[in-house]
Amino acid sequence: MTIADLASKVIGDKRRWKAYKARVERLPAGHRTAVEAVERYLMRFGADGDSAASMFEDLADLFERAAAHHQPVREVVGADPVEFAEAFLRNYSEGGWIARERARLVDAIARAEGNGRTAS
Repeated sequence: MTIADLASKVIGDKRRWKAYKARVERLPAGHRTAVEAVERYLMRFGADGDSAASMFEDLADLFERAAAHHQPVREVVGADPVEFAEAFLRNYSEGGWIARERARLVDAIARAEGNGRTAS
């Protein structure tokens, strides 16, 4: 797999990615900083192939609306930015690798308890 293939898998179509980045660049500084931080977290912990482009476009939508309504960043992300990012990610990870890994973890712990139950 080439770097281009990997990038395409993680971020999707290059045109969509560039359009997303241009939208982020137009945000007010505080909102842009927040989007970039959430983006960095999502890239490390959950950007999953085909849904990644839509996820990041939706992230831009959310912060564009907040900026248009003069909504402070903290009102968007709440008191716990990690929980915000995790909740945001859950909207896109059903059926993705993270959901499969969560199910495997639950199954492994059930087996370790010796009760033979699984989370399926």
